[in-house]
Amino acid sequence: MRDVEAPRHHGPARLRRLALHPWRALGYRLIAFLAVIGPGFITANVDNDPGGILTYSQAGAKYGYSLLWTLVPTTIALIVVQEMAARMGVITGKGLSDLIREEFGLRVTFFTMLVLGLADLGNIASEFAGLASGFGLFGVSKYVSVPLGAALVWFVIVHGRYKPVERLLLVLSLAYFAYPVSAFLARPDWKLAIHDTLIPQFNSDPGYIVMIVGLIGTTITPWMQFYLQASMVEKGVSKRDYGLARIDVIFGCIVTDVIAFFIVVACAATIYHTQHREIADVAEAAKALVPFAGKFAMLLFGAGLINAALMSAAILPLATSYNICEGLGFESGLNLRFRDAPIFYGLFTGLIVAGAGFVLIPHLPLLKIILISQVANGVLLPFVLTYMLLLVNRKRLMGEYRNGRWGNVIAGGTSITMIVLTAVMLWNSLSG
Repeated sequence: MRDVEAPRHHGPARLRRLALHPWRALGYRLIAFLAVIGPGFITANVDNDPGGILTYSQAGAKYGYSLLWTLVPTTIALIVVQEMAARMGVITGKGLSDLIREEFGLRVTFFTMLVLGLADLGNIASEFAGLASGFGLFGVSKYVSVPLGAALVWFVIVHGRYKPVERLLLVLSLAYFAYPVSAFLARPDWKLAIHDTLIPQFNSDPGYIVMIVGLIGTTITPWMQFYLQASMVEKGVSKRDYGLARIDVIFGCIVTDVIAFFIVVACAATIYHTQHREIADVAEAAKALVPFAGKFAMLLFGAGLINAALMSAAILPLATSYNICEGLGFESGLNLRFRDAPIFYGLFTGLIVAGAGFVLIPHLPLLKIILISQVANGVLLPFVLTYMLLLVNRKRLMGEYRNGRWGNVIAGGTSITMIVLTAVMLWNSLSG
């Protein structure tokens, strides 16, 4: 007769191990997320570059809290558009420029890369202008800070590799939280700020329309989509990790526009209430905080600007180099050596030299260059979104990962909105 097995009793140690299983599973998920996080969070945060910071500062300085409502729809649109770019990179394993060349031909790609490259060059110059403004707050001449900053960025990118560079950019992203601190120190009218965020305010001033185009253009920029998709490909994010990559994108988009909110609030609480609402650069916005929030707020604002300038001065030339090399079929990627991808690194070097050199020209109207570059982003955005919508809805490319109805509605609506706003802006310029 077979012995009957005695019931198994779980000892205290085993019970503790069983109880820890949910935490262990959570730990595995956290490790997996940390392995995937990077492209979405970095891309969205670099969007708060000196050009973006100046545009947000101008919005708060000239119109107070009344433009805060634009951040709500643009955040939703940013999440949808960024998620589309990330999804295409994960599913196709190709960058956006690659897909445009393969699906629409080399001639269309060349023209697109030429226009975007010129717009990006203006943006790169604005990054180094921001670097000069930030160091100017600490008494450092632009003839010292800009060349040194350019050399530092070049060395880190050319001699680094994708993962170490990504980790460095993630750490630098934390410095953006200096702006919420500055905003709280400025003691704003939070009730009015929340009201104007939730309730749209309209203004017949032509400058108001230009500012809306600039705000959308600096929040959802064409280069971001190319860089994000290329980063997903180079990082090797697989379909299995797509859900975590999606969280990375959404988290990054929300954080970047929360930071933008605080920049607008800080300037609305200070500069808007003065007689001098026009600011020549971000340094003026930082100095304007002193009477209201003290010197510490100014230093935080300036430190955030320097950090943003260094990050974007690295990412934007990198994104442009990715765009052009992918589109024209040249080797590209941070995991390649200079000798393996000479066109890629040559373009990167040339863009840094040109952008930094442009800023060193005496008596250059840096404010106009920065604001024009942000408006140019808004004008070019519909063209890039059209390419993305056509590609993301192709069954041959995306299969079951094609866009849903709401994704198409929001991305398409963003394109139409930018076209209408740009037309109104141009009409106001011509009729005025």
